[in-house]
Amino acid sequence: MRTWTDKEIANLDQVKRLHLINSITGIKPANLIATENPEGQCNLGIFSSVVHLGSQPALLGFVLRPSMNGNRHTYENIKSTGIYTINAVDQNCVDKAHYTSAPFDREACEFAEVGLNRKQYDGFDGIFVKESPIQIGMEFLQEIPIEANQTRLIVGEVKFVAIQDSSGAIDPINQLDLSKLNLSGISGLNRYYSFEHLAEFDQARVGEFPVNKKISLHLLN
Repeated sequence: MRTWTDKEIANLDQVKRLHLINSITGIKPANLIATENPEGQCNLGIFSSVVHLGSQPALLGFVLRPSMNGNRHTYENIKSTGIYTINAVDQNCVDKAHYTSAPFDREACEFAEVGLNRKQYDGFDGIFVKESPIQIGMEFLQEIPIEANQTRLIVGEVKFVAIQDSSGAIDPINQLDLSKLNLSGISGLNRYYSFEHLAEFDQARVGEFPVNKKISLHLLN
């Protein structure tokens, strides 16, 4: 095992420290957050920090880092309208999704700049990424400042969900098989990965070691 103490981490070259700390948490879901200001100017940005916060009410959060170049378009749009969407990144679109991290001007619409398409639905006043297999309409609830590094946890409530079901990814109890949705994940700042369904278990009980149902079903077939 290669080891680093906290002092060694603090003394690392900035780029090496960024890559190390951004990678050690493993693969995170890759999502594009789409927003629009009251004037109709749209914004699209790649995020790897979307997390589940609760099911009743249905809450999701994501972390906004402090801007180094004054680009706060996602934050400003969410605060001005209260509406945003979270869009899972299809593996075929990782290059376009990553390109949204470039510092485009306020007047630029990342949809057009990177080659992705907008989509809208009746029943939710927000813009989605048409190419996304999972599209989530969100309403802003609160922001929680994290004083240690000047980031913000943005908390929103799920108001709309659209899922590509042509591949049979939704089972009878609405549990998703993410491996069938061609989703991508992020580790570090710029490395993208695919998902594979490795295992499936029943609820854990003391004295009963979990059995991988996925492997068991495969052996029966």
